Amino acid sequence: MITAMPRIAIASEDFEGMVTTFRDQLGMPVIDISGDTVDSLGAHLAMCVPPGGSNIELMSPANPDAPLSQSLSRFLTRKGEGLFALMLEAPDPDAEAERLLGAGLNVLPLMAGAAGRDVHPNSTHGVLIRIYPNKSFDHKRDETELSLGLSGIEEVVIAVNNLGLAEETYLEALDLDGSMDAIGRLNIEPPSGGHIILDEIPDHREGLAALHLSCDNVKQLPQTLKARDIPFRLNQNEECELAVFGTHIVIRERRT
Repeated sequence: MITAMPRIAIASEDFEGMVTTFRDQLGMPVIDISGDTVDSLGAHLAMCVPPGGSNIELMSPANPDAPLSQSLSRFLTRKGEGLFALMLEAPDPDAEAERLLGAGLNVLPLMAGAAGRDVHPNSTHGVLIRIYPNKSFDHKRDETELSLGLSGIEEVVIAVNNLGLAEETYLEALDLDGSMDAIGRLNIEPPSGGHIILDEIPDHREGLAALHLSCDNVKQLPQTLKARDIPFRLNQNEECELAVFGTHIVIRERRT
């Protein structure tokens, strides 16, 4: 049973640049755990932990001999920096992996040193899914004076070519709850964390496409983004759209 979507991972070779951008420019509380993960997993990791929604995980390869670092390097070589993986949680990741294998998904063997199980993107419409134990990262950090009041991930958008087939994967095989929204997208609601939006986009490469965050007053945000040299544009809904480290981020007014 899936219990949460705790975070989404972004991969880049420029780990320090990611930490600086999310911490100092976007003002998010960031916890750098590389002191532990470089030795244990062979990768630099940090977690953006703003209130609400799901966290943003920042990942970079560090040790070319380590499996996680090799996975990141293959991704970066093949696709370039950007959204790398969608994390889910379950009480027993191995038992959940066996259930998903029985449901027809391509579940990979346990990666050396990993705490969770991977589901290959070829069975999840271009999305690497990692299943971790419950509360796999439960640390918080207070916001700082640099804060822009941004939330965590309220929605992650997954581009799919066939919504009917994607619905079978996410609602039936993964056993998640969801329903169609007013504009014809499938809105999936894990028990905890942000929502997953499946959006049928013909001729678009399938996979993780965008992160949606929020803040209390999006109309005041452009002034601060300009002052901090963060490129953005305002869309037709007066939401701020950013492109950072290959990741499309949309920031909208916080819903009451």
